[in-house]
Amino acid sequence: MMKVDGIAAFVATVDETSISAASRRLGLAKSVVSERLAELERSLGVTLIQRSTRKLTLTSAGQALLPRARRILREMEEAMTELDASSGKLAGPLRISAPVGFGTLHLGPAIARFLHDHPGIEMALELDDSFVDAATGGFDAVLRHGAIGDGRLIARRLARSRRLLVASPAYLALHGVPASLSDLERHRGVLYANRAGDWRFAVGAGWSVVRPKAPLRVNNGLVMRDAALAGLGLALLPSFFVHTEIRNGALVEIDVGAPAEGAELFLTYPRDHGAAAKIQALGESLRRSFGDPPYWEA
Repeated sequence: MMKVDGIAAFVATVDETSISAASRRLGLAKSVVSERLAELERSLGVTLIQRSTRKLTLTSAGQALLPRARRILREMEEAMTELDASSGKLAGPLRISAPVGFGTLHLGPAIARFLHDHPGIEMALELDDSFVDAATGGFDAVLRHGAIGDGRLIARRLARSRRLLVASPAYLALHGVPASLSDLERHRGVLYANRAGDWRFAVGAGWSVVRPKAPLRVNNGLVMRDAALAGLGLALLPSFFVHTEIRNGALVEIDVGAPAEGAELFLTYPRDHGAAAKIQALGESLRRSFGDPPYWEA
C-alpha cells in the first residue's frame, strides 16, 4: 500500500530534480527521503525514477504516477485545510510564485500582513520573471499580470493596473514628444523580452501594434524602468512600476491618443486544486493590501 510520505518524497524529488534538494524542501535527512522513495517503489513493484550520478530520470511508470501523486497530495492538503478552516484557523505550507519586479516593490508588506493574520501558515515565496506554469510547476498558486488564457487554471482578479508609455524628460527633450501611434515608429523603445516585442494599443474594436527600435530587451520590469530613467528610450510599463517616478517627475507619461493594453493582476491556481481556503484567504488579504483602486492607481 502506498504511503503519503512516500508520495511526498517522490513528488518533491521530481520537482527539485535531486534527492538532496528534495530533502531540504521536506526538512528531512537525505537518507530518509531516499528510503521513502525506495519503499514506495517496493510497494508498487516498479521503478519510478532512474538514478545515476549525473541526473534523475522518470521512468514510464513514474510519468504515469506523477499527475495522480500530485492530485493525492493536493487533496490531502485541501482536506487538512478545510478542517483547519472549519475550526477557525488556517495552517500548513503554501508555495507561491510571483514576478520579480512586482514582488520586490509590492509583496513584502502585503505578505507580512497575511502571515501576521494567519501565523499557522508556512509560506514559500519564489520570485521568477520566466513563465511559471501554475498547473504543473509545483506551486499552490501563481501571481501573474496580464491575460491568463489557460483553461486548466482558475484566475482570481487581485487588482487592476494600466500599462503606461513613459520616458525621461531628458529623452523627450532630445527626441521630441510623440503625439500619435505613427510617431512611435521613429522612437527607441525598451522592450520586455518575455513577450512579443510589440506595443499594443486599443483602437476602435481592435488593436494597433507598434514595433519600435529596441536598444534593450530585458526580462525584468525594474531594469526597464531604470533604462527609461537613464534616457535610453520609451518604455511601456505597468503603473505599479512607475507610479512614484511619474508623481515626482522623473518619468513623464505620454499620451498618443490610444490606451495601451492593460496589465491586471491575477492569482491563478489549477482547477483540480479546488477552492482551497488558504488560497482564498491569500487573495482576499492581497486585495485589501492593494486597495480598490490599488494605491499605485490612486
